[in-house]
Amino acid sequence: MATVVLEKKPKYERIINILAIVIPIAVAALLGIRQKVELGAWTKVLPHVIGVINTLTAIFLIAGFYFVKNNNISAHRKAMTGAFLLGAVFLVCYILYHISNKSTPFGGEGFVRPIYYFLLISHITLSIVVVWFVLRAVYFGYTNQIIEHRKAVKWALPIWLYVSISGVVVYLMISPYYV
Repeated sequence: MATVVLEKKPKYERIINILAIVIPIAVAALLGIRQKVELGAWTKVLPHVIGVINTLTAIFLIAGFYFVKNNNISAHRKAMTGAFLLGAVFLVCYILYHISNKSTPFGGEGFVRPIYYFLLISHITLSIVVVWFVLRAVYFGYTNQIIEHRKAVKWALPIWLYVSISGVVVYLMISPYYV
């Protein structure tokens, strides 16, 4: 398999900066729409799909880290590309679910309630922050700007891994309350 290498251009970094702002704003705007779009009953399965996607993303991230530490750059690149593509699929599924279904209230009580909300709020906040780091890490990786790639990954990997794992935990905590 041939290695894809992008050309380094300043316009790509501008695009990354714009996307890192536009994506969260667009998602927030779509989620803020009160009138739900009827897409069918199949959307009820999307939270479960999203849970699987987050799990697989975490596995790909850990595998990518393992591969780069063992100097298997080809496998690292494949794992990280897989994680990135899963992130894109996650985003589509997340939007489709939330524009077509009402939010599910968390029904847990007692000490688990603040834990759930801490995880949920930190997950959402960091999922917004990580977009910029991930886009930069992918761009720098595909343009062979290894020093810049490592700087971006220093932040992207732990945040992205936290977002993926906390997404699974939040899903597991709220899944009993899906209708």
